[in-house]
Amino acid sequence: MSAVHANFYADLLAGRTIDAVVIGASAGGIDALLRILPALPKNFAFSVTVVLHLPDDRDSRLAEVFQQRLAMPVRQADDKMNVAPGTVYFAPPGYHLSVERDFSFSLSQEDPVHFSRPAIDILMESAADAWGKRLAGILLTGASADGAAGMARIGACGGLTVVQDPKDAEIATMPLAAIRLRAPDAVLPVPAIGALMTAMMENQ
Repeated sequence: MSAVHANFYADLLAGRTIDAVVIGASAGGIDALLRILPALPKNFAFSVTVVLHLPDDRDSRLAEVFQQRLAMPVRQADDKMNVAPGTVYFAPPGYHLSVERDFSFSLSQEDPVHFSRPAIDILMESAADAWGKRLAGILLTGASADGAAGMARIGACGGLTVVQDPKDAEIATMPLAAIRLRAPDAVLPVPAIGALMTAMMENQ
């Protein structure tokens, strides 16, 4: 990492304590995540919870696929499961995933949001209410406006907001919707998002 980049991450994280990271993505999101998450060290200190838009009518193998590539433990989130540090969680298909104030997961089958269930907005808004300014939200490539309201809530609660650079995204619709609704703290290409996540741990 160059000195310029190191200074940028240090300035972005100055005065922040991060306890959890939430990530949202849709079309192109698996490829983006495969460029970000495998680089995280085994001792990565925070929980990472991911919502990817998935078909309702089939089981998800995301946890299995990513566990083969990550040093960190990877699990599919389940109802009433406590959110543990140092673990990557994926939302299951067909359910909205929320974080309760006691830092446990909750699953529901309320109506889709932006035609999606799980919806990124529901995860991010509930996580913002739970962790407040100690949360980091990352929104990646996708073809809907899901995640824009969630990222705005994270920002309003004082959390860190990072959006994939639309020029770097496979589908720019989702990043652009978030940027237009509320300016994020940073707009970065995927490699820089991965470096920022590593810098988060070094900043603790």
